[in-house]
Amino acid sequence: MSEETNVKTIDRVVIRFAGDSGDGMQLAGNIFSNISAGEGNEISTFPDYPAEIRAPQGSLSGVSGYQVSVGKDVHTPGDAADVLVAMNPAALKTNLKYLRPDGIILCDEESFTPANLKKAEYATEDPVTELGIDPKRIMLVPMATLLKNTLADSGLNQQAMMKCKNMLALGVICWLFDRPVESVLKKLQAKFAKKPAVYEANAKVVQAGWDYGHNTHSSMPVYRIETSTSAPGTYIDITGNTATAWGLIMASEKSGRPLFLGSYPITPATDILHELAKRKDLGVKAIQMEDEIAGVCSAIGASYAGRLAVTSTSGPGLSLKSEGIGLAVMAELPLVVVDVQRGGPSTGLPTKTEQTDLMQALYGRNGESPLCVVAATSPTDCFDMAFNAAKIAVEHMTPVILLTDAFIANGSSAWRVPEENDYPEIKPHFPTAEQIQNGWKPYDRTGEDYARFWAVPGTEGAMHRVGGLEKDFNTSVISTDGPNHQKMVDARRKKVAAIANDIPLMEPLFNEENPDTILIGWGGTYGHLRTAATALNAEGKKVAFYQFKYINPLPANAIETLKGYKRIIVAELNTGMFADYLQMHLPGKEILRINKVEGQPFLVKEIVEGVKKFMEE
Repeated sequence: MSEETNVKTIDRVVIRFAGDSGDGMQLAGNIFSNISAGEGNEISTFPDYPAEIRAPQGSLSGVSGYQVSVGKDVHTPGDAADVLVAMNPAALKTNLKYLRPDGIILCDEESFTPANLKKAEYATEDPVTELGIDPKRIMLVPMATLLKNTLADSGLNQQAMMKCKNMLALGVICWLFDRPVESVLKKLQAKFAKKPAVYEANAKVVQAGWDYGHNTHSSMPVYRIETSTSAPGTYIDITGNTATAWGLIMASEKSGRPLFLGSYPITPATDILHELAKRKDLGVKAIQMEDEIAGVCSAIGASYAGRLAVTSTSGPGLSLKSEGIGLAVMAELPLVVVDVQRGGPSTGLPTKTEQTDLMQALYGRNGESPLCVVAATSPTDCFDMAFNAAKIAVEHMTPVILLTDAFIANGSSAWRVPEENDYPEIKPHFPTAEQIQNGWKPYDRTGEDYARFWAVPGTEGAMHRVGGLEKDFNTSVISTDGPNHQKMVDARRKKVAAIANDIPLMEPLFNEENPDTILIGWGGTYGHLRTAATALNAEGKKVAFYQFKYINPLPANAIETLKGYKRIIVAELNTGMFADYLQMHLPGKEILRINKVEGQPFLVKEIVEGVKKFMEE
């Protein structure tokens, strides 16, 4: 603990790092998130970066942001920041709107040059006055001078010195929020293990930033952030894409099936491919195919060969994969399709978030083509839902589409590394030698779940046909018989419906006092909706809350449960897709809607205001 006597204890804080795409704001924010998770804080992050590969330096369009909320009972990155770190005039101008009116600003004073002010379209040479900022709440740090003084003996040229500016800002933030510099140094040491000179420079700069805050701004309070009471274990900061990859690896271990990923790079899903490509040590085979169609077809081939098969993509790629997914439905092969949703249609907003692929996931194939659709609710939940998607696919012999989105895929949360026994065994439906000897047939169904057997090529006596043409219900021989087609359509539909027997029932939160209103969401909006529901109940507005993870099929009691509410409000980042889906299941019941399609996540206040409006009406 520092020697500061002016210390304020707070439950949570929201910090927004902003600068040029090359200023390292994502790295600075990520390190702060990691060390905060290590201190026992809950965290939620929101990387917000432009689609341009590299906009002109200092321009308004080139600003990249990283917002993190740290503390207790944290479910969102926060509606507004308490602290804004702005590395240049453009970052200050574009991100000031995300700061609370009484928030603190940390800015590089020496970036306020006439050239930078012109690029950022300022009318005067005094941005503080022009933007109406109270001088008492802005820390103007002479970053270039501090870097030159700190690294004078390092042998680095000026350009290399300036690359350390993000670590200088991080050092000041660590002082402001009483974060140990030693934790930052451990992260830097791991990142620059093969570049000791770069590590030494950044380590000196972080300490210099901490010292600057301590020595220069002693009148400004240091904030101590409360920690949560958590279960014992190892905690790390993990992104949704990394958690998805690790959840699939856990499913591979629990099923005994080697993991295969056939994929094609696409924002914002590519990190799943990157992460799994590193895991040859765990028997993972990750192949970058020539296009999206090849990605899904390679995964189908791997599934036929007995692998736990996965393909990852975003909305445009899901469109291209649709025919291949239909083949997996017809062949009744286990397949996990991970769709990290982004703004559309077409190329749309590739770095922004939406929930606009739901109808495509449910119905985007020709013919009667039912499959299971599930959704992850947070970065850490991506691990669980990737595992569960694989479990459903293998045990029910069906493709499963796992929907995440750019917000939770790129965002991160503190995650407890699980023990192996925390997750159940996954049991593939292989025909036994005894079953084969006793007259096993390729499309025999395994009882009430209607799942067929998984006969891996090379299994003695288990020769059979699969493919895109309809097969006979009993023999799997190609059949164009009408009644047989009806029987097979019904069987595939019943098989997906039977998954409801293996998923959790619907249990709304805040339901003890029998409220007549329920707030509903699905997927990655969980944190914002839960926080809004908590705030509403604290104000005396009695509202139940439930976030759907299982969409097709719905939990077995979902429809009957929803019928018990007078007012059903669905909030989602689209124009009402899930609301329409529920409306089909609840004829005669009005589904109220809160919708947003701006490429940005909800603000909690948007949900609170929307629910209040409906309740007042």
